[in-house]
Amino acid sequence: SGSKYGVRQTRGKFGLGAKMALIWSKKSTGVPINIKTSHVQGVRGGGGGSVMTEDGKRKIGPKVSSCVLDIDIYKNKPRVIEHKQQDNNEGFIGTQMQVLVAGNWTTYKSRVVQYLQQLAIITPYAKLEMTYSNRTDEKKAFNLQFDRRSEQMPVQAREVKHHPSSVNNLLIQQLLERTRSTTLLKFLTSDLSGITTAVGKKLIDRLGSSFEADMGPHELDDKQITRLVQLLRSADDLFKSPDGGCLSPLGEYNLNLGIQKVVEPEIIATARDKPGAYDGHPFIVEAAVSLGGKDAKEGITVVRFANRIPLLFEGGADVATRVANSKIKWSSYKIDHKRDKIGVFVSIVSTKVPFKGTGKEYIGDDITEIQQSVKRALQGCCQQLRAHLAKRNALRDVKERKSRLLKYIPDVSKSLFGILEVMQKRKQEESAGVVRPSSPRKRTAEWSPMKRIKSSEEDVNSILSSMSKGEISEMILKQRLEEAVEINADVVFGVDGNDNGDTRKGGSASKKDDNDDKQPLCLVPLYDEPNPGSSLIRHPLFDFYPINITP
Repeated sequence: SGSKYGVRQTRGKFGLGAKMALIWSKKSTGVPINIKTSHVQGVRGGGGGSVMTEDGKRKIGPKVSSCVLDIDIYKNKPRVIEHKQQDNNEGFIGTQMQVLVAGNWTTYKSRVVQYLQQLAIITPYAKLEMTYSNRTDEKKAFNLQFDRRSEQMPVQAREVKHHPSSVNNLLIQQLLERTRSTTLLKFLTSDLSGITTAVGKKLIDRLGSSFEADMGPHELDDKQITRLVQLLRSADDLFKSPDGGCLSPLGEYNLNLGIQKVVEPEIIATARDKPGAYDGHPFIVEAAVSLGGKDAKEGITVVRFANRIPLLFEGGADVATRVANSKIKWSSYKIDHKRDKIGVFVSIVSTKVPFKGTGKEYIGDDITEIQQSVKRALQGCCQQLRAHLAKRNALRDVKERKSRLLKYIPDVSKSLFGILEVMQKRKQEESAGVVRPSSPRKRTAEWSPMKRIKSSEEDVNSILSSMSKGEISEMILKQRLEEAVEINADVVFGVDGNDNGDTRKGGSASKKDDNDDKQPLCLVPLYDEPNPGSSLIRHPLFDFYPINITP
């Protein structure tokens, strides 16, 4: 918003819509509004910075002001019914407003609660409490409270001079009427920001022969003012960027605390983009991306703020929603935008927020500078999350694979024990002199993945002896396989704590490279001793010898 001589970011009266609350109260009930306020000690009117002293005590103001305020609807003037001051014995700091309004609570209850929840996110330094009592049904009564989480207030926005690229005819005319400068050159360098003496002389030269550096500012007529405005708005390459000191963003620290207080996510990342400008109006974008949280829904949920005020309606057309849904490639950051519970929080502060429509409910995506700034801020958040999510996804994959292996262990152990039972039966038949005919489907040595190797008689007798003693059973096989999966799964699947989920440099490789180290695994009986040089995976019950199969 602008003043007589400069511009700075504002939130309105306390950022709560005090004027509309008073008007609606007057219209619906006619009851005046009660206000109680006390500023921080040593800071007139509030201000920024901490409310705590160096020794940890609160900066409590000495007095508390109480006011009963009404409005004269005929003269459009305030009517102060009562205004008094008293000692601040209770240590009150802040502003308290009491308004009695009439409305449809059943229809708009969810919107009121939603607004308070989002207001608690963007004002973690404030304590918010709402109490609802129902005289007809006490079960419907509830109390909603958000305690103060931060003691750090946002820095108060300071007033700066208007940027040349943001002026119009009416503003220049007002500045010319109020200026104390005696020459046009002095007016350009003193009443506007970003114009040095050298730049001012260049502008006057471009304006033409009808302008002179030492002419009085009050001598300009309407045509000359129009010509001056056109040049100022088109020659932005000569000016410095707008001063960001007129803005008061919440800060990443407070934004993080606010989200944790209300949403309670599993993980959160915040980022602030560098200050930007559009049409001479400075702006700053702060963003946060969270995963999980209480009452969170699957997919992307966008929460928007403009000058630290929640925006509830027409979110689908807002620049934050469109960037989050169409400009961010979530899969690149190990985030599943359909299954994961993603919270996107975007706060835009500016001296002139480019709202669309008269309701000021959303910010359009037609301003490229703001759109790109929102995108960069969200990408910064996602990059912070990527390292954590890569490791989380790798551990999740291992868990899923463990679950699959454990699912088939009962069938595998049953089959293995069945094979051993057949071997035991054949051994008993051989001992009894029974000769079994060879099977016509018997594999040939050429077809077998490895030469037909015969195990030693000693190994066979040892296994069969263990079965007879009960040392090998289906339950024992199942137990040992489960132990092997639990112990060796992390090693087999290559989970090593690498944040990128990849042990290769660069963090990426083609599918062909991934398959180079993979070998097919065949379980075949060993009839002879294996090659001593082959790799070996040992287990208390069996040994694995990986071999290459030539098709």
